[in-house]
Amino acid sequence: MAIRGLVFDAYGTLYDVQSVRAVAVELCGEKGELVTQLWRLKQLEYTSLRGLMQHYEDFWSVTRASLEFALESVGLTPSPSLCEPLMQRYLHLDLYPEAREALNSLKDRKLVILSNGSPKMLQALTEASGIAHLLADVISVDLAKTYKPNAAVYALVEPSIGMAKHEILFVSSNSFDAIGAKHFGFNVAWIERGGGEAAPADSNVSPFEFFRLLRGRAETLGSTADFLLPPLLSEPNARRAGGMVV
Repeated sequence: MAIRGLVFDAYGTLYDVQSVRAVAVELCGEKGELVTQLWRLKQLEYTSLRGLMQHYEDFWSVTRASLEFALESVGLTPSPSLCEPLMQRYLHLDLYPEAREALNSLKDRKLVILSNGSPKMLQALTEASGIAHLLADVISVDLAKTYKPNAAVYALVEPSIGMAKHEILFVSSNSFDAIGAKHFGFNVAWIERGGGEAAPADSNVSPFEFFRLLRGRAETLGSTADFLLPPLLSEPNARRAGGMVV
């Protein structure tokens, strides 16, 4: 089966959401690590809740609301002096070290981003990281007015990329996104960024370890990715999970 196009998730797949940590620690001191993890977890929860309620607000608004929740939950006031630098960091997240090389190596195929991010956020990210020229399109869920893993989001891809599902490989490190894309009908590669590590010895874990345990494992809801990839996005390192041949 020939794969002609690749669709990438942005947050956590191409861009490191943990790269807000340094600013969070600088501004929030010893609570910065906890703020970092609570912020991301609440951000994902709010996208799911808004999707279920069918009450859409864009990802910038969701990200700000989840940041304010995280700050207040650890006893910090969500003042502009805290929120503005952290929100700006979300427009300049670090590209994972291997992502640029991987995209360059795949540029003979059509490359697209499909993301929960708002158009403004995604434009800022792709331009700041210097990968905009490698992408055929950057698709925001804003067009569907809902969030992943709603099928209406994945349905945005085929008209944009001009290909059928079986010609597309969807790549994500977010397990909920991977099973959503698989359930929709795409070929899927899941990047195991947080998987494969030893289980904790006891319940005394760091905020990041807790995040990894919750968000870094494959979901057990009946849909599995076709390929499991280590952080380095390269075909020789892929392990087939469902027997598909690319």
